[in-house]
Amino acid sequence: MTLRFGLLGAGRIGKVHAKAVTANPKAKLVAVADAMAPAAQAIADQYGCDVRTIAQILAASDIDAVVICTPTDTHADLIEQFTNAGKAVFCEKPIDLSLDRVKACLKVVRANKGTLMVGFNRRFDPHFMAVRAEIDKGSVGDVEMVTITSRDPGAPPLDYIARSGGIFRDMTIHDFDMARFLLGEEIAEVSAMAAVLVDPAIGKAGDSDSVQVMLKTATGKMALISNSRRATYGYDQRIEVHGSKGVASAENQRPVSIELANGSGYTRPPLHDFFMTRYTEAYAAEITAFIDAVGAKKAAAPSGEDGLAALALAEAALLSVKEGRTVKVSEIIG
Repeated sequence: MTLRFGLLGAGRIGKVHAKAVTANPKAKLVAVADAMAPAAQAIADQYGCDVRTIAQILAASDIDAVVICTPTDTHADLIEQFTNAGKAVFCEKPIDLSLDRVKACLKVVRANKGTLMVGFNRRFDPHFMAVRAEIDKGSVGDVEMVTITSRDPGAPPLDYIARSGGIFRDMTIHDFDMARFLLGEEIAEVSAMAAVLVDPAIGKAGDSDSVQVMLKTATGKMALISNSRRATYGYDQRIEVHGSKGVASAENQRPVSIELANGSGYTRPPLHDFFMTRYTEAYAAEITAFIDAVGAKKAAAPSGEDGLAALALAEAALLSVKEGRTVKVSEIIG
C-alpha cells in the first residue's frame, strides 16, 4: 500500500516533511498547498507533485492523508475538515493554543473515528528511543528523575515570537511531551520560573527566553526541564533518566562524530546548528509510524490526547510563573 499525501504549508517545517514523505517508499507526495505560491511551487518542482489549493486537496480522491504545517491558528479547523472528509491527519504541534478549542477538535476526530497524529518528533529520535528502550528493559530500574536540556542556538524572529503562543507553548511543549514519554506517568504538579536573559525585545513582546520547569507525578517521580533561546555552542539537546538501578542518557549529536587530539588538547566538531539537521532521522521515523498506523488501521501516537496533555502542562507552567506557585494540573485540565 502506498499512502498518498497532501502537504498543507510549504514553509520551513513543510520542507522538512516533504523530504520525509518523498523519501519513504510507502508514501507518495501528490500535492502541496500554500498561501505563498512560490513556496508551494518550489516544493512541487523539487519533488514532482502538484500545486493545489487546500479545498482541492480536501476534495481530492487521489489523496489519503495530509500533513498540516500551516500556522497554528488554522490547525484545529483543518483537522476537523479533513477528518470529516475521511482523510488521515498528521498535524504539527500544537493543535491550538486554546485547551477548549483542542478539546472540541478532538471530539470531532473521535466522532469521525479519524486518525490523528501530533508531531512530537523527538519521541522518534533514535538516541532518545534507545533511552526509552532501556527503561522498558528495566536497565535503570524504577524511573525516579528525568533531566531534559533543550536550548536553541538563537531566538526566532520577533514576529514569530508574537504569534507563537510563548516559549512554554512553542518550545517547552516538546519537552513536556518528552517528560511524559520518559516518566511513564502523568504529571500532577508543575512549578516554573521564567526570565528574559537573551533579548529584552522578547520580554517587550510578552514572552520569556529562559525557563526552568519542575514536574512531579502523583507517585513523586520528577522531571527538570531547562530551556534557553540562546546556546552559543549549537543546538543543545540532551536527556538523562535516573532510576533505582542506574542512569541512561543521550548526549548531544554532531554532524560528524570525530575527536582530534594534539598538543593543544582535545577538540570535537560543533553540534548541529538546528532542528532540521539534528532531527532528520526523527522526522523520517515519525512519518513511517504514521503510515504504519494508517495501514494497520490502528491509533496513531503521539495522539491528539498527547497534544492536549502537553498543552495543559504549558498552561500550568504559565500560571505557575504568573502566580509564583506550584500549580496542580487538575486546575488546568479539570
